[in-house]
Amino acid sequence: MHRRNSRRTALVLSAAAIAAVPALTACGNEAHPGAAAVVGGQRITVSQLESRVNEVRDAQQTATKDTAQYEQAIAKTGGLTRNTLHTMVLDRVLHRAATDAGISVTRKEMQSMRSGLEQQAGGAKALEVAWLQQYNIPPKRLTESLRTEIEAQKLSTALGADMQTPQGKAVFWKALSSASKELNVDLNPRYGTWDVTKNSRVDAKTPWLRQITKEAPAEQQTT
Repeated sequence: MHRRNSRRTALVLSAAAIAAVPALTACGNEAHPGAAAVVGGQRITVSQLESRVNEVRDAQQTATKDTAQYEQAIAKTGGLTRNTLHTMVLDRVLHRAATDAGISVTRKEMQSMRSGLEQQAGGAKALEVAWLQQYNIPPKRLTESLRTEIEAQKLSTALGADMQTPQGKAVFWKALSSASKELNVDLNPRYGTWDVTKNSRVDAKTPWLRQITKEAPAEQQTT
């Protein structure tokens, strides 16, 4: 099975992208009321985003032993809403890049990866807890997350991109940038803007909008 430091290619890359510098595309959602983002003409509604965030919070509460631990989990994920939207958008961008490259993922491949990771983690429950704590992925979204991981790995292979090198990462990002442009990602200014070069959500400079939650700094990881 894959080494620990090679896991979660997509989320590792997305975490690094959160620290990206100013966006190149300013997006407005006046034409898409109720949307947190529009990706390829498909809306990610505010209610869908809130539902995903609630899934994480519910899973965190279930996984913690008491109120104090739950509050600590919340404190560590203060930027959860914006980071969740970032992941939802990037997953769609990655899927388009994979589709453009003729890549598909089978149920057998997802089951195989999950079985291997469960063995490494010490069981199905341990894997679910680890994914929740490290990547804010609730148990019900784990299989979906593994599909995205496999897509990222297959795409890097198809591109001949060695993700252990800056050159390989550049090739990978270029493919995602092309997909991002195709999809014409449009974020609600409430959640920032989308940088098609970095494939990243960044905070918009809109002083008239009150910042409800302080964005947690992205953890720097390596693939």
